[in-house]
Amino acid sequence: MSSLIQVVGVKEHEKFKGVYWVSFEDGTERLATINLTPGKRVYGEQLIQWEGREYRIWNPYRSKLAAAIMNGLKIMPIMEGTRVLYLGAASGTTVSHVSDIVGNEGIIYSVEFSPRVFREFMEKLVDQGRKNVIPILADARYPEQYVHIVKSVDVAYIDIAQPFQAKILADNADVYVKSHGYVMLVIKAMSIDVTKEPSETFKREIDVLKDRGYEILDMVHLEPYDTAHAMVIGRKTS
Repeated sequence: MSSLIQVVGVKEHEKFKGVYWVSFEDGTERLATINLTPGKRVYGEQLIQWEGREYRIWNPYRSKLAAAIMNGLKIMPIMEGTRVLYLGAASGTTVSHVSDIVGNEGIIYSVEFSPRVFREFMEKLVDQGRKNVIPILADARYPEQYVHIVKSVDVAYIDIAQPFQAKILADNADVYVKSHGYVMLVIKAMSIDVTKEPSETFKREIDVLKDRGYEILDMVHLEPYDTAHAMVIGRKTS
């Protein structure tokens, strides 16, 4: 979006605290979060100044959580002060916005497996001063690898290109998510089984969570932002 298009207003999202709508003079609205590290970008996003605050435009084509919110997500258990275990941090696009939302009272334990991507993550987030982000170079399939680092969390979020995504999430949530805490699962159908219809894969992964003792609260598809993807929100039943 051109920087010549003027901002005409900013309002908090109708459901989710810490998430905002930025209105532009051409009639469009974009998601945003308040920048925890003013003046610094993570992925080339637009920075907006409004009434003494700096907002970062949150691109749903770059962040599956933003895509889910755009598509009508009903429950988003991440807010100020939330403690998050984020599996599949990648280069930090979504983690950075979660960092904005949870603020200095929250924390994000950010697990990434690829050393190359992890270095990029460090440069973009940790080295920029996001002190609520704890980087962890580890394999999410083995949650015991970081038991000496991660404390009890409110939410476990997973976005990895691996088969058995729901199993990996449940394995981690069983260890780290507090009683009646939440899980957030990004299902990448083509990463699980290219021979199956996405709807079949979505059902299978959801059934895994149910079998592991998680109540399913919401699910949204992520088209047109991501093809054959869905976001699932669940909660521990004990």
